Amino acid sequence: MYSIEVKNLTKKFGSFISVNNISFNVKEGEIFGFLGANGAGKSTTIRMLCGIIEPTSGDALVGGHSIIKAPDKVKLNIGYMSQRFSLYNDLSVGENINFFGGVYGLSGKEMEERKRWVLGISQLEGKENLLTGSLPGGIKQRLALGTAVIHRPKIVFLDEPTSGVDPISRRNFWNLIHHLAEEGTTIFVTTHYLEEAEYCNNIILIDSGVLVAEGGAKELKEKYIKHRIFEIECEPVVEGLEIIEKLDFTEDAAIFGNSIHVSVNNKFEDSAQFVEALSNASVKVKRIQQIIPTLEDVFINLLEKKG
Repeated sequence: MYSIEVKNLTKKFGSFISVNNISFNVKEGEIFGFLGANGAGKSTTIRMLCGIIEPTSGDALVGGHSIIKAPDKVKLNIGYMSQRFSLYNDLSVGENINFFGGVYGLSGKEMEERKRWVLGISQLEGKENLLTGSLPGGIKQRLALGTAVIHRPKIVFLDEPTSGVDPISRRNFWNLIHHLAEEGTTIFVTTHYLEEAEYCNNIILIDSGVLVAEGGAKELKEKYIKHRIFEIECEPVVEGLEIIEKLDFTEDAAIFGNSIHVSVNNKFEDSAQFVEALSNASVKVKRIQQIIPTLEDVFINLLEKKG
């Protein structure tokens, strides 16, 4: 069974095509990662699926409801959390929870029960009177998720939910997402942190509004990364990249942070070849090691082929 069925969805803003004729399905109870760089079309897609903006063409069923024919029913049956956390900073924690519970029609005993749950997952028991704007990013993030799912929706859309929070808070947040999925909630999450996609059951990579790959993390790596990958730490890194790109055993090379990831072909023998080539160009080699490919390696590989 599918929670979300997307059929030839397109969105244009004037002559600009933000989302270009995409189709995919999301299974019930899975964590579905919708990944790509900033400006790739992720947020536009999620806003269409939430019934916030209307597509130029195509349609989608979300929880069995058409985003064109029944956008109001879609909105009532989903949870939505944006990267801005959707909270009112000038309200207290308790006031925010009461507001969102009221929006979703909760009252009485059910409201009190869900309020306790939100306070619990947010680690805010006994702190209802705190001003929301004063909360640390990680706590505010969990509160935002709690208010987004206070009405127990079967489908939750999370648009860049970990943007701007520290790595520990991000990890704790993903633990919470997994807990919701284990209870049967379908999680649709957009992110440009490709390492977070390792937590997803299924992944779609989007670039310039076009779907470029779909599958599980392991499946994508096996399908698109056919060569061994080495990580090289050298100085200066830009000059190192220029040297490495010209080597006949280099398949692909790109800068990752302070290092270079290099995919090698069958002409490669051992890492001494890197050391020799870089040293001859007065580039200092600090470290070389073979690594397990990441989803970022997959994404860069796909974009280079596309380009």
